[in-house]
Amino acid sequence: MTALGDLLYLVSRIEEGEHPAMDPRIAVGEVDAGLARHAAVLMLFGVLDDVPAKSSKDVVPADLDVLMLERAHTLDAHPGQVAFPGGTIDPTDDSAVAAALREAVEETGLDTGGVQVLGTLPELGLSRSNFVVTPVLAWWASPSPVRVVDYAESAQVFRVPVRDLLEPANRYTGSLTRGGRTFTGPVFLVNGVVVWGFTAMVLNSLFDALGWTLPWDEERIHQIVM
Repeated sequence: MTALGDLLYLVSRIEEGEHPAMDPRIAVGEVDAGLARHAAVLMLFGVLDDVPAKSSKDVVPADLDVLMLERAHTLDAHPGQVAFPGGTIDPTDDSAVAAALREAVEETGLDTGGVQVLGTLPELGLSRSNFVVTPVLAWWASPSPVRVVDYAESAQVFRVPVRDLLEPANRYTGSLTRGGRTFTGPVFLVNGVVVWGFTAMVLNSLFDALGWTLPWDEERIHQIVM
C-alpha cells in the first residue's frame, strides 16, 4: 500500500468508529472542558520536492514529506517549538477543517486548491494551554510554494522527510525539567530541528497507528533546553 493509501485506510478506520491509540498525555480528557478552547492543526503530507530523505529505511518513500513550522521565539505560548500549521477555531470557521486550512494559509501562504483533505483524527488535549485540538489529515496533491508570512508568528516554514523522522538514529526520549518537575516524551531530531512536546506525541502516535514506526532506543535521552 502507498503512503496515501495508508493514510486513507487509517481515516476509514476512524470513520467506522475505531479510535487509534494516542499518547495518553494528549488525551482530550486531560483538558478542563469548562475552560477549553478549540483549535485545529493541518498535518499535510505529500511528495513535495526533489530532495529525498537521508535515511535509507524504506518503510515509506524517500520523497514523502510533511509540512511543519517553527514558532517565533518571542511568542508567549510555546515559543520556538516546532508545530503543524494551525490555531484557534474562530466563530466564522465552518469547521475544524476550515480553521486548519485558514490558519495554514495565514502562516505559510499555502494554496489550499492543491490540498486534498482526507479526514480528521479524534480530538486531542493540549493541557498546558487548555486547548482541545483537532488534527486534520491532508494530502498535498498539487504542491505550492510556502514561506513565513509573519515573522512575529513563525521563525521558519519547512518540509521534513517522513523517512528521516522515522529513522531510529533520529529518535530520542526528551527530558525537560521545569519548576522542579521533569517531563519526558518522544523527540525527533532532524537536520538540527528538534520536534518535541505535543507535536512529537501526535507524530509518534500517528506513525504507530499507520504501522510506520521502526524500533528505536527509548532509553536514549535528549535534554530539552527552553
